[in-house]
Parts: sequence; structure tokens; C-alpha cells
Amino acid sequence: MNAIYLDYNASGLVRPEVLEIMTRALADNGNPSAVHAAGRRARARVETARAQVGELVGADPTAVVFNSGGTEANAQAIASALAAGCERLIVSATEHPCVAEAAANAGAPVEVLPVDANGVVDLDWLAQALARPGRAVVAIHHANNESGVIQPVVEAAVLVRAAGGWLHVDAIQSAGKIPVDMRVLDADSLTLSAHKLGGPQGVGALILKEGVSGVRILHGAGQERGLRAGTENVPGIAGFGVAADCAARDLETMASHVGWRDAAQARVKAAGATIIGEHAARLPNTLFMAVEGWDSPQQLITLDLAGVMVSAGSACSSGKVKPSKTISAMGLNALATGGVRVSGGWGTTESDWVRFADAWIAAYDKHKTRAAARVREVA
Repeated sequence: MNAIYLDYNASGLVRPEVLEIMTRALADNGNPSAVHAAGRRARARVETARAQVGELVGADPTAVVFNSGGTEANAQAIASALAAGCERLIVSATEHPCVAEAAANAGAPVEVLPVDANGVVDLDWLAQALARPGRAVVAIHHANNESGVIQPVVEAAVLVRAAGGWLHVDAIQSAGKIPVDMRVLDADSLTLSAHKLGGPQGVGALILKEGVSGVRILHGAGQERGLRAGTENVPGIAGFGVAADCAARDLETMASHVGWRDAAQARVKAAGATIIGEHAARLPNTLFMAVEGWDSPQQLITLDLAGVMVSAGSACSSGKVKPSKTISAMGLNALATGGVRVSGGWGTTESDWVRFADAWIAAYDKHKTRAAARVREVA
């Protein structure tokens, strides 16, 4: 049986339309800063993509700054906020490591915004923190990369505006899965990554609110309105634009994942899994689950052998399981090393979700049988 891919939150499969436009751009390969015909064609591809990416999130094309991906975009957003006069950082407890680490190394005090048992940020805590002295940059991702839990960004924006702060929203996981409108979110900065949308890896975007200034973190020539030095990755940017276009087109189709996901969720929950963030609003394509006493790598290997590719809520390094930051922040420490994330995308079908549930339940039954046998041997 062919393997199935259910790890779109890690990296989406590249869309055929993206491969087509990137192939054409690679064949042409003009420098978009050149004035000759090939350069003008390259510039046209970049500007078309800028409009497509802006359209996906309700932003003016001139606000889109292309770069190497989400990590660079988030680092630049934080640097821009501090350059604009922010004196401290408030970062949600379940933020992606590239945001948390950028904040930790930014040279300003960092406060951790806690989440509740469903992974939703504590707005009362945020209001109290914003009332303290010092202008703050608040970083809250639109949706968590592990659990898919959607954060109350609009409500948080009201608090940040009242305090005169800067709101940074990492929308890398949410864009293309649910509607994202920068104007509605009222974010000062927002970040995207192409490969989460079915585009290529290694290209992303920082989007700045009208009237908000950014700072460069790479120095050189004046590309991207002086905010990102270096010759633009034209094939990657063109692919990003087409992926954004396709993602906007497919938003209604993405909503169909809810029923497929929920059916699989009900089955694995009945078999003994705990659903992480079950009672919060979540991305339609994401299921994050855990079992106490059955570590993530063991589950992933077993599923991979069954032809089902998913990922962990924790990372395995040198044979040691690292607890999931998201699960730990929710106070579910006993489950933190057993997380498994299942995430569908544009190429996923209902039968893929069914097959995942079949494979996981069969694997868990075998795990319980082996565990019971070990207990009998000890006894």
C-alpha cells in the first residue's frame, strides 16, 4: 500500500501549479534588479507574487517583504519592534521556537504569557502585564503549530492598542487553513512561510502594517525597499505567490477536513488517546494527541512502518525524548513526551484520515499487549 503524508504542518507537499511556475522562473533566471528584458520578467514575477501573498492575508502588496522564511521574518519583526521603541517583550508560552529564541536573544526583558489547559492565552494576565511600565511588543501566534489551537488575537489586539504596544502575529500555520486578515487582526507585523502553503521551502514574508517601519537585519544592497538585502529568490517567490493564490482558492475545501479529522479523533480517543486542545477552536486540518507511557518516537516509527507519515509533539535527540513545549505549557506534563501531530493539507483525502486511525489503533493495541506482557514477566 502506498504511504500517506499527514505532516502538512511541518511542510506541505508542493502543489503542481507551484512546480510549474518555479520551473519557468528557473529557466529564465534574470536578476530582478536588472533593467534588461530578463530582469524585467523576473521583477514582474516578484511583484505578481507580492500581490498574491498580500491578497491572502488582506495586506497591501507594498507591505510584503520577502525573505528566507518564517525564522528570519519573525526575527526581523521583533528587531523592528524594539527599534520602534519597545522596551520589553511578552511572548506566549506556546510560541514557535523561532519566536521564543529570537525574543530571548533580543537584549530586552522577556515575560511569558501563560496559556490555559486548552492552550489558549490568558488575556487577563496580558492586560495586567501591559499595565506595567514600559512599552511592550506582544508576540502571539495565530494558531499553534503543534495543537492547531487558534488564539484570540483580535481580543489581544484591543489590549495591546490600549497600552500603546506592538502586536506581532506569526500566521505561518493559520494562513491557507483559515481566513487571515491582517486588518481584522490589527497586527503591526505578521509573518508567513511558503512551504506551509504548498510552496517551496526557504522563502517567507514579513508584512508590516501601514505606517509601521521595519529595520533590516541583513545588510547589503537595497532590495525589498531596503529591508532585506540580497538578490531575490525569484523562483521561490514566484512559487510562494502561486501557493498563496491556491491556498486562498482552497479555503472552503480545507474546511472539509474538520469532519474527517473529528471522525479520526473520535476513534483514537475511544481507543485511549488524549486530544490536546480538544475544547478550543483549532485549525481544521490538525489533530494533536498523546498517550501517557508511549513515547512519540515509538509511535512515529510504528506508523511509518505502516506507511503513515506524521510527526511528534516532541523532538528526539540522541535517543532522548524532549517534552513538548506546548503540552507542558498546558500543564499536561505526564503526556509531554507522547505527543503525535497529524496534519492534512491540499492533497489529503478522507481515506487518509481513516487509514491513520486504523494504523494508530492497531499499533496501540500491540503496544498495550507488549506492556502487559512485560508486567507479567516482572511479576
